[in-house]
Amino acid sequence: MHICLLTNLAKVLILDIILNIFYTSLATKKKGPNSMKKIPFVTKKQVEEIVKTYPTPFHIYDEKAIRENARKLKTAFSWNKGFREYFAVKATPNPFILNILKEEGCGVDCSSLTELMMSEACGFKGSDIMFSSNVTPACEYKKAKELGAYINLDDITHISFLKEAAGIPDTVFVRYNPGGIFKMGTDIMDNPGDAKYGMTKEQIIEAVSELKTMGVKRFGIHSFLASNTVTNEYYPTLAGILFDLAVEVKEKTGVCVAFINLSGGVGIPYTPDKEPNNITVIGEGVRKQFEKILVPKGLGDVAIFTELGRFMLGPYGGLVTKAIHQKHIYKEYIGVDACAVNLMRPAMYGAYHHITVLGKEDAPCDCKYDVTGSLCENNDKFAVDRMLPKIDIGDYLFIHDTGAHGFAMGYNYNGKLKSAELLLKEDGTVQMIRRAETPQDYFATFDFCEIFKNN
Repeated sequence: MHICLLTNLAKVLILDIILNIFYTSLATKKKGPNSMKKIPFVTKKQVEEIVKTYPTPFHIYDEKAIRENARKLKTAFSWNKGFREYFAVKATPNPFILNILKEEGCGVDCSSLTELMMSEACGFKGSDIMFSSNVTPACEYKKAKELGAYINLDDITHISFLKEAAGIPDTVFVRYNPGGIFKMGTDIMDNPGDAKYGMTKEQIIEAVSELKTMGVKRFGIHSFLASNTVTNEYYPTLAGILFDLAVEVKEKTGVCVAFINLSGGVGIPYTPDKEPNNITVIGEGVRKQFEKILVPKGLGDVAIFTELGRFMLGPYGGLVTKAIHQKHIYKEYIGVDACAVNLMRPAMYGAYHHITVLGKEDAPCDCKYDVTGSLCENNDKFAVDRMLPKIDIGDYLFIHDTGAHGFAMGYNYNGKLKSAELLLKEDGTVQMIRRAETPQDYFATFDFCEIFKNN
């Protein structure tokens, strides 16, 4: 355990120090240390009003920006008659957020029984739901089949497993893993050959042939090759791979693939030096591949799906926390009332999240801090050697880009409780969309009567 903790801490230290030196140096070349910024969607004044009702820490989401982004995605792929976004529930599993996306025409991508249940409670059903799972228990396939969800098979052996557990539906997706190393002309590289997901090309052909004999009427292909890409080239590149596969499937099995799911992977710029992805350019790049590869082969009716999570929500959520302690030893520390329980990405793998000190947006970033939480783990740090304005006790810090894989990855180590989730509505009001946990919630899974019946 201690080796793992030291490894995680080393990652945090090395990555954050390197990133901080680079961004500070680059920013200084650009008209001073504050020329590169991420702008919070709430102000200090707004937060001071919010905390009168909802104390820090809390995650807050920007409804207006979420809706606008969903509409941009839909417009970017409007050339495809069957296009639909299936939001990755795992990124932000909150019914209020799911309902906003439902109103914008999105479906949901689920990977577990509880995500299926939540989606059902929100009114999603049938083709509104994509069920993409791996090492899947029988009960989860049963629930997906019961809801009429699109079932995405991760492995060829799951065909017989699904048949026995729930029966084979009329529509089935198969997940492709091309193996090897996935590289692009940019700095994007990933290792599908080391990933546990998906089938080989030969298995895809075999699976489609077998499913066809079992009465499947419509087929889909799905794949995911790289995570959080900040380049407009990823989706068009992946689309080309899947479009070529669809052509080969048709030639070898006689099956005309009806759906191609590009999954997720379109990311966001966590650091302030990067330009965000342009979804319009991405959509156009996919269209060109579509017309080049599929249309000449008689596959011009294929519907394109996406399963974006981080791109849909990441920049439109933030973690607001309060500075409650200072420590002056070998380094300068700022202790805040949030911890890795509220946002574990920095502690888990050294992820960079930009920090704004609310009310000090234009102050010089001339103080170097480690920004820490209160867990009994030394990797519980939101930033290491980060250049920030001078922070005083009581200052509010806005930690950017927590709208996806932020609250969702929370846990209860050290008996810490998950924070509230708030929604900044389009009319400027704030609504609590998930209350903060209480000690009663933490103890709810214990049967104290049984434990203490002999005392």
